[in-house]
Amino acid sequence: MLTGNYIFASPLWLLALLLLPLAIWLRGRRRVPVLVVPFAAAWHQPSLTSPSRLPLVFAGLGIVLLTLGLARPQRLDQRQVVNTEGYDLILAVDLSGSMLAEDYEINGRAANRLQAIKPVIQAFITQRPGDRIGIVVFSGRAYTLAPLTFDHAWLGKQIERLKIGLIEDGTAIGDGLGVALSRLEQAARTDDGQRAGAFVVLLTDGSNNRGAMAPIAAAEVAQKRGIPVYTIGAGRNGVVPMPVFDQAGNRLGTRRVQSDLDEATLHRIAELTGGQYFRAADSDTVQRAFAAIDENEKIEFEAKSTLITNEYFPWFTLPGAACLLLAALAVRPQSAAA
Repeated sequence: MLTGNYIFASPLWLLALLLLPLAIWLRGRRRVPVLVVPFAAAWHQPSLTSPSRLPLVFAGLGIVLLTLGLARPQRLDQRQVVNTEGYDLILAVDLSGSMLAEDYEINGRAANRLQAIKPVIQAFITQRPGDRIGIVVFSGRAYTLAPLTFDHAWLGKQIERLKIGLIEDGTAIGDGLGVALSRLEQAARTDDGQRAGAFVVLLTDGSNNRGAMAPIAAAEVAQKRGIPVYTIGAGRNGVVPMPVFDQAGNRLGTRRVQSDLDEATLHRIAELTGGQYFRAADSDTVQRAFAAIDENEKIEFEAKSTLITNEYFPWFTLPGAACLLLAALAVRPQSAAA
């Protein structure tokens, strides 16, 4: 952000302009010119409309411009600089088939877990403009959807692309957390082996049943690196409605299934790493969970201001010197004729 003011750095310019008429008046009362300027005697002519007055006009204009230039006119621009050292964070999102369970509501209408979570994630990203954010998705396998980036508009488009079925089914929580940690390691900012300014948000609605890495083993890696993991358990307990589709993707109806959220493991991951566990049984608790994470891992940026000075004295002194030179050149033919 820039704000500008125009000033004259030297207070003597006003005094010089005030004394200029006095100097001209005193010069007119003396028989000998008092200004030591070449051919100055030839500048004084009786008629202002005569071409012979041109040297005097140039000389007066040159003196005024030089006086203004010596006053050092400046423009002061105050630039607001914001410290951009934020967090690096990875959102690890479960895309397993159980995320289709319709135990959430949006505007009074039933919605599946992924539909309810996507706008909350979008808002969370928007509220953290100073952070680099990446996205890992997992189901039967884990993949990086978006590496760490400041381009949050592009991240929002990737969130919109999320849908169930992008990855083979299953719930590989350990692999999802492991991939998230590896993305943070690639952008390492370490201090004595600890990863500085980073955390993971892990969102799932099930229990680990696939993958090569156990969730607790991944949590121990995060613990060693000093990376907090905030875990969110999505969905309601007990029996929940699940849509049924045919092979062409057409919806046939719903069936009742049992939620299998492993809250004990999510509690343990958060406890080991210094994070926190949240139970997100509905849309409101999902929003509160992300709001609490935002509050816990928030950096208040300090704005620094710098003063930038633009000097304008050449704009006055150069034309002023040119006017004096023109006055001298205009006088010489008259002196030669005399």
